[in-house]
Amino acid sequence: MHEQEFVSHDKGLGIGDDYHEWNLLREDISLPAACLSSENVEHNLRWMQEFIKKYNVKLAPHGKTTMCPKLFHQQLSYGSWAITLATVQQVQIAYSAGIRRILMANQLVGKTNMAIIKKLLGDDPDFDFYCLIDSSTNVEQLGEFFNNNKQTKLQVLLEIGVRNGRTGVRTEEEETIILNTLTQYKDSLALVGVELFEGVLHEEEPIRVMLQRTVASLQRLINSNQLARSPPILSGAGSAWYDIVAEEFSKMGTTADIILRSGCYITHDRGVYQLAQKRMLEQNAIVQEISKDNTLRPALQMWAYVQSIPETNRAIIGLGKRDVAFDAGFPLPVLHYRSEWSKPIEIDHNNYKIILMMDQHAIMTCPSDHNLIVGDILVFDISHPCLTFDKWKKILLINNNYSVIDVLDTYF
Repeated sequence: MHEQEFVSHDKGLGIGDDYHEWNLLREDISLPAACLSSENVEHNLRWMQEFIKKYNVKLAPHGKTTMCPKLFHQQLSYGSWAITLATVQQVQIAYSAGIRRILMANQLVGKTNMAIIKKLLGDDPDFDFYCLIDSSTNVEQLGEFFNNNKQTKLQVLLEIGVRNGRTGVRTEEEETIILNTLTQYKDSLALVGVELFEGVLHEEEPIRVMLQRTVASLQRLINSNQLARSPPILSGAGSAWYDIVAEEFSKMGTTADIILRSGCYITHDRGVYQLAQKRMLEQNAIVQEISKDNTLRPALQMWAYVQSIPETNRAIIGLGKRDVAFDAGFPLPVLHYRSEWSKPIEIDHNNYKIILMMDQHAIMTCPSDHNLIVGDILVFDISHPCLTFDKWKKILLINNNYSVIDVLDTYF
C-alpha cells in the first residue's frame, strides 16, 4: 500500500502543503499515482441515484470498494440509505468517520469482533447496525454474547446461499433449524430480514432462481410472523447483477425494504463492470432510459511514466502489481502526454497493450511507428477498482484540467 508523499520537482511539496497548486500536466506529482475524476464520480452518483429511484429501492453501497470515508459521505449525500461493509475493522473505521447506519454483509464471528460491536451499540443508541446469520451455532454464540445487552438487540438477516457457493443456508431444512434456534434468543437477537450475494453465480438463470428462493424465504417469514422489523429488509446485489436483483426483488413492492449493495458503480471501470453494464444496456429498459448516451463512466485512472523503450515495439512502464489491479485484466492505456504538449492525446489501447506485469513494471507492446519517448506520461483505465484502491492510502481527486482538488484518504 502506498503511503506516498506527492512531491513537486521544484517546490518540494509534501502532502501537508496546498494540494490545490498541484497539476498532473505540470508534473507536480510523483508518479505513479491513482487519480479519480471528480466529474465522473459525480455523474456515477447521479446515475445510481436515478436507478434506485426508478426501481423504488434503497442503496447501501459496499464501502470495501474504496474504504474512503469522504466517498462514503458523498454516497450518503446522494441518497444512500446506509454503507455496507465486510469486516468489524471496516465497521470501526466507518463509525469513527461518522457513519451511523451500517450493514455488515457478513457473519459476526469471534469474541473480540462481537465485543467491538456490542460496545458500539451499547455506547450509541443511534447506531443502526445489521449483520448476517447462516448457522444455528453462530446464532447461539451471538445470542449468548449479546444476552445482557440491555440497550438494544443485535439485528440479524438470514443469509441465503447456494451449493458450492460462499456463506448462506443451502436448504429450507437448514433455515428451519436456524429459526428454531433464534426463538431461544428473542431477548438478544432480532431477525429483521433476508439477504444473499448473487455474485457467487455467473449466469442469469441460476441467479434469478436464487433471488426467487430468497424472496420465498422472506415471504415465509412474513407469513409466520417471525420478523422483528416492519417492513423487513430484503438485500442483495454486487456490482455486476444489480439490475436483475432489482427486477426480482421489486416484485415484492412495498412489502419489504429492498436494499441493493453495489459498490463499484461510483468509479466503474473499463473491464468487468463495463462488460456488466453493456449487458444491462442491452437487456434492461430502465438502464436504457436513464443512460441514453451517458451510462456509467470510468472514474479511476492510473498515471505513470514511460520508463524505458529497450526495443522498438516494447515500452516499459513505471506501473506494476504493487500499484494497480491485474486480477481481472491488465490496465488499458487511453491517454498519452508529453511535457511540451498543451493537453493529453488519446491512444488506442488496441495497438498499445500491456502483456506482462511485475511488481513495479508493466511491459507494453507498441506499433513500430509509435511516438513514445522515455519520460512521457501514459494514463490507464483499470478493471476491478477494489484492488486498485487498496494499494493506495492517498487518492488524488482531479478536475477536467488535471488539477488536484482534493486528496482522499483510504483505510485498508
